[in-house]
Amino acid sequence: MLGQNHTCTSEFILVGFSTFPHLQLMLLLLLLLMYLFTLLGNLLIMATIWSERGLHTPMYLLLCALSVSEILYTVAIIPRMLADLLSTRRSIAFLACASQMFFSFTFGFTHSFLLTVMGYDRYVAICHPLRYNVLMSPRGCACLLGCSWAGGSVMGMVVTTAIFHLSFCGPNEIHHFFCHVPPLLKLACGDDVLMVALGIGLVCIMALLGCLLLILLSYAFIVATILKIPSAEGQNKAFSTCASHLTVVVVHYGFASVIYLKPKGPQSPEGDTLMGITYTVLTPFLSPIIFSLRNKELKVAIKKTFFTKLFPQNC
Repeated sequence: MLGQNHTCTSEFILVGFSTFPHLQLMLLLLLLLMYLFTLLGNLLIMATIWSERGLHTPMYLLLCALSVSEILYTVAIIPRMLADLLSTRRSIAFLACASQMFFSFTFGFTHSFLLTVMGYDRYVAICHPLRYNVLMSPRGCACLLGCSWAGGSVMGMVVTTAIFHLSFCGPNEIHHFFCHVPPLLKLACGDDVLMVALGIGLVCIMALLGCLLLILLSYAFIVATILKIPSAEGQNKAFSTCASHLTVVVVHYGFASVIYLKPKGPQSPEGDTLMGITYTVLTPFLSPIIFSLRNKELKVAIKKTFFTKLFPQNC
């Protein structure tokens, strides 16, 4: 699958943040704190949903799956990045690089597909409440979850296979902190590099835009339905169930668009490296905060489940 007979490279060097030697200690501390907070935040959400039977609904089970995908996505990238900030030799084996790309794309696109399914869940809940238990039955919910994870795996396999079938016969320095597509394409040689680059770009953009269009379509129907609710209180209640999901969608696709839809032109590798922090560290960091603060039911459950036990005198 990885075309080892077509490459002269057995390992790559992750340049990463070595071009910012004066910032490495500060970056290490900042990124480590954000990573730990991301893990703890998502684990807290998962533990709360698991322990509170009132949250055993499709909406919160999908949120739990989203937290799992975020944890796995960050585990695929950030520990290696933190280790490289402490190391002077930042080499990564050919197969390890391919594995990192596969898992990062798999869990990254699984995250996008899960956000799309969550948009559909909110559409059914608001626009077809009487049919909700049928359309979002346990079997239906499991099918949607399975399709999301399978779709992410297919995307990861397609992208990784396409990239690592190329020949790498030049410098082996990847100007990034993980094995990402654009810097690897710059190291590839051969007549098919441009075709592979265009194909991967098209597949990724179509997948992201397809998910985004489905989410926007869901919310178009949701807004139309909410505007028909006669009372302002009913409208606010309906909007509040969508606020956290919609905010995460804006953050997720906002940062993704910066990467996949940015204009072509001369760009510094250092700028691309720093920009990579937004979608590999910042987006997973913000997601549990948004869901915890913007979702009243989840916020109450977290307080009831954990903070009343840890700080009983303050609750």
